Amino acid sequence: MDVPEVDIEAFAGLHGSGVTVIDVREPHEYEEGHVPGAMLIPLGEVPDRVAEVPDDRTVYLVCAVGGRSMRAAEHLAAQGRDVVNVAGGTKGWIAAGLPTVAGDQPG
Repeated sequence: MDVPEVDIEAFAGLHGSGVTVIDVREPHEYEEGHVPGAMLIPLGEVPDRVAEVPDDRTVYLVCAVGGRSMRAAEHLAAQGRDVVNVAGGTKGWIAAGLPTVAGDQPG
């Protein structure tokens, strides 16, 4: 399935408008630092938690660099969700000097 992607620069611009972001990394990765406002749904839990992914708006998926989030995006798109993969992931976000939040809450 062909899932759209957005680069870090474009995502950073969209992020300021309050888009929905889901981080599919493992909890310990998320707690070390994540995109502000990102909700955690680890990749392995995505199939069982589809109902938690909004179906009334575009959802941006992020992981460390973009591989896991693309797999999650493909699965969610097949379930009818409007999803976009964030190419470069959290590492790209950090490398661009953008702020992160530590801990287990979206922030």
